[in-house]
Amino acid sequence: MNLPKVFRHAKILSVGNLRPVFKQTPILLLIQPLHNETHFRSTFNWNKHSLSTYSQALYNLKSKSHAANLSLNSSESSDSGSKNNGQQGESGDGGDNQNNSNSNNNADNPGNGNKGDGSGKGGDGSGDNTSSRSPFENIHRTLHILETTLQRPSIPEVYPQVLALPIARRPLFPGFYKAVVIKDPNVTAAVKELMKRGQPYVGAFLLKDEELDVDTITDIAQVYKVGVFSQITSVFPANGGHDENSLTAVLYPHRRIRINELLPPLPASVSEAEIISQPVQQASETSANKEPEPQYATSFLEDYNVSLANVENLNDEQYNRKNQVIRAITSEIVAVFKDIATLNPLFRDQIANFSMSQAAGNVFEEPAKLADFAAAVSTGEPNELQEVLESLVIEERLQKALLVLKKELVNAQIQSKISKEVESKIAKRQREYYLMEQLKGIKKELGIESDGKDKLIEKFKEKADKLAMPDNVKKVFDEEINKLAHLEPAASEFNVTRNYLDWLTQIPWGQSSPENYNIKHAMKVLDDDHYGLQDVKDRILEFIAVGKLRGTVEGKILCFVGPPGVGKTSIGKSIARALSRQFYRFSVGGLTDVAEIKGHRRTYVGAMPGKVVQALKKVQTENPLILIDEVDKIGRGHQGDPSSALLELLDPEQNSSFLDHYMDVPIDLSKVLFVCTANVVDTIPVPLLDRMEVIHLSGYVADEKVAIASKYLSPTAKEMAGLQNADVQLQQDAIETLIRSYCRESGVRSLKKHIDKIYRKAALKIVRDIGDEELSQELDNVETETSDKTKENSVAITTEPRKPLNLPDDIHVGITAENLKDYVGPPLWHSDRLYDRTPPGVVMGLAWTSMGGSALYIESTLDSILSPTSKPSLSKTGQLGDVMKESSTIAYTFAKSLMVRQYPGNKFFERASIHLHVPEGATPKDGPSAGITMATSLLSLALSKSLDPTIAMTGELTLTGKILKVGGIREKVVAAKRSSVSTLIFPKANTSDWEELPENIKEGLTGVPVADYDEVFNFVFGTISREQAKQLLDGYNKV
Repeated sequence: MNLPKVFRHAKILSVGNLRPVFKQTPILLLIQPLHNETHFRSTFNWNKHSLSTYSQALYNLKSKSHAANLSLNSSESSDSGSKNNGQQGESGDGGDNQNNSNSNNNADNPGNGNKGDGSGKGGDGSGDNTSSRSPFENIHRTLHILETTLQRPSIPEVYPQVLALPIARRPLFPGFYKAVVIKDPNVTAAVKELMKRGQPYVGAFLLKDEELDVDTITDIAQVYKVGVFSQITSVFPANGGHDENSLTAVLYPHRRIRINELLPPLPASVSEAEIISQPVQQASETSANKEPEPQYATSFLEDYNVSLANVENLNDEQYNRKNQVIRAITSEIVAVFKDIATLNPLFRDQIANFSMSQAAGNVFEEPAKLADFAAAVSTGEPNELQEVLESLVIEERLQKALLVLKKELVNAQIQSKISKEVESKIAKRQREYYLMEQLKGIKKELGIESDGKDKLIEKFKEKADKLAMPDNVKKVFDEEINKLAHLEPAASEFNVTRNYLDWLTQIPWGQSSPENYNIKHAMKVLDDDHYGLQDVKDRILEFIAVGKLRGTVEGKILCFVGPPGVGKTSIGKSIARALSRQFYRFSVGGLTDVAEIKGHRRTYVGAMPGKVVQALKKVQTENPLILIDEVDKIGRGHQGDPSSALLELLDPEQNSSFLDHYMDVPIDLSKVLFVCTANVVDTIPVPLLDRMEVIHLSGYVADEKVAIASKYLSPTAKEMAGLQNADVQLQQDAIETLIRSYCRESGVRSLKKHIDKIYRKAALKIVRDIGDEELSQELDNVETETSDKTKENSVAITTEPRKPLNLPDDIHVGITAENLKDYVGPPLWHSDRLYDRTPPGVVMGLAWTSMGGSALYIESTLDSILSPTSKPSLSKTGQLGDVMKESSTIAYTFAKSLMVRQYPGNKFFERASIHLHVPEGATPKDGPSAGITMATSLLSLALSKSLDPTIAMTGELTLTGKILKVGGIREKVVAAKRSSVSTLIFPKANTSDWEELPENIKEGLTGVPVADYDEVFNFVFGTISREQAKQLLDGYNKV
């Protein structure tokens, strides 16, 4: 459409001024004729606080029209007639539209609806002919309807029934907008119908439960009774229109109301048929007996499943505007607002908007609105804000609003304080950073100091030049150096790259320590550090011999297995010293994280390489000896299985290119000598055990312990106690008694503790008896020398090292077997032998434990006296494991078969109820090696024959009497010797183990290898004829 220039200008001006009001309204809508006020209301979203914007827009439009010499006044008079004609023509189709329009106007504006008295019927057919009007007439018509609507906002004074909306967390206050989200589809439909009918009024009431979020009120106790009568100014889809059943409604509260009666929504159980049939029944009853029920403007909402409320208006109590208390409180509220505005910019904007609105004016003239504004903008507790809403006495309302506002001021002060502290810290850091950057720039310009990054890169390059990096590692190093050169020092990636280059240049690429292949030197070192352990020493000497012949040694993996205290860890240090290698130890006991072995990824915060790379960094050689301690106690967690990570590490075929997660480059570990330690091999995974060469370290016998104590432990303990120059002697008999009665474990750790304790007791005895006088004299000398320097302090302080006390030459302390208990207390053990003379049914066996070997007695006895009616049974006690229980059953079956075979007249096992016990009862036991001992115990009971108490035996028994090989022969031999055993019966299959034992261990023992139980029976029982067995058991065989 081609419009005059002035019209186009007026159109643009009006749209610019009315943009906040006419939301999403097409520009050309302004030149369309607006028929009446209702048409305008349904076309534009408007609100009370935009009146000033409307008025300014109207003034601008009129001014532009007059400037173009357009006679708007004449247009107003001519338009008045055309308006009526237009209205008649508009209703010419049926004549009902105008009446409907007028009826709506009458409903909203009583007293102003006389235009719709029926003139709209018929019509002359002129209709709504906009083409006959000029564009300026359409503009004037629009302006006229705007002025009429804005000047006469129609809010009903009485609205007895409203749609009740529950509001969560904070109440609404008259005069202040609030947007609420409605999710209930029934309430959504009801709101849309209200907007469609031109009755956009609801009641908003605060929910008492802050956590409750509903759109209907089922019980009046759910909400506070005092709420606000609100107008829905606009609605639009919620969640960007994704949810069709929810919408956002903007509410503008007008006045306070109170609920008199709640009409809750129908329960969900009520069927549609009941809802339909109910009005018919009520209608018939009403027509016959009752008066018609009152009809409300919201009666149509009964068809919706929503909550309705009958309400009454609440008016403020009359007050004197000149009341000094009210004016004082008002002044205080204004002062608090000013204080908050200086602290909180958001409050400042809200106060500015309030001052420009109609509600501002002179705040002393309308203190009620000021109190509502104070509560509306505060973040107080819901119950406190509700009290402000319910207060109808203005003085009381002002006081409660002031209390809420004071709390807001305190919060604002705290926030401001925190904000200033943070800003101060940030400003300080920024200033420091700025000055440091300036200082760097000045030094760089003067040539005083070069860039720290350049120095760092130069340092890394110098380190790399000294190392023989492989080509692939050199390539990675160059790439990281280039990356570092292009990174800013403040970047987080800079530190990550710097740390990586630091580790990369700390690994000893191509750096090896010279190895010593001298056999005599190695043998001397091993003998000096350890007594015995010939198997270990021979294996190390073999390793050195091969290296001497080949000129190089490949990394090996040795695993020392033995009880605690036998020297597994210390032998690793001795091996490193014998080979002149660097030593590094770490323990994997309880380890559950694979990253401890393989390292962390560089992407993680605090990432670092694994233990192996750390070891290489510390020792600075490629061929150290790395001791992995407690490999049998490695754990498994949700972060992986560390034992599987050790497979690559301890495999000679793979560790030449070991890949650490952090380093991410292959590392050659083939020259590393790995030594592992474990107490048992049962808990070591089979694939890992297969990669290691296992060397068993058995426990020490008494002779070995005596030698170790005399040559190693006693001199060391004496020196540590400060008695190296004193005449303190630990006699040989005292050491033997100590080993026999106090330290029975396989190792020497407990023996070392007891010897340390003996020398400490001796030192205490010497100091108490003769050392106090000399000690006090030395202290007096020290105090005299330092008194001048420490007058201000109560305690004398000296930096000179303490000199050892000089003991007199006549001091002598001797520790013998007789006075040993004065140093270490009463004996803990007396003898492993429980019986000096064993009764029938008792036999000494031998057991292996992680602490070494021990004597294991098997005891059998009758539960009850034999009688012709007694029944056979076998009960077992002593915390026996499953394997040991099966061994006892096999021994019982075999013993019965042997008695039947050799003594057919003996009916002992057919009537005997036997109890078999294995002491000690608190110690769990398991294993098959007590089979022949149990069978011998049962036969000894059956034949009523005692065995020699110096005989011990071990071996697994089968049902046919065969004796199978067992383990732990060395430990069992040591235990037998400690128990004063003279004869040891063992499986013939263990003969090689017996022969490999040192002579000092076998000294005093007679070994009897057996392959069948008949050999055992003949050795321990001798030849017992059937007649003799019959005579022994005559009483048992009587029927």
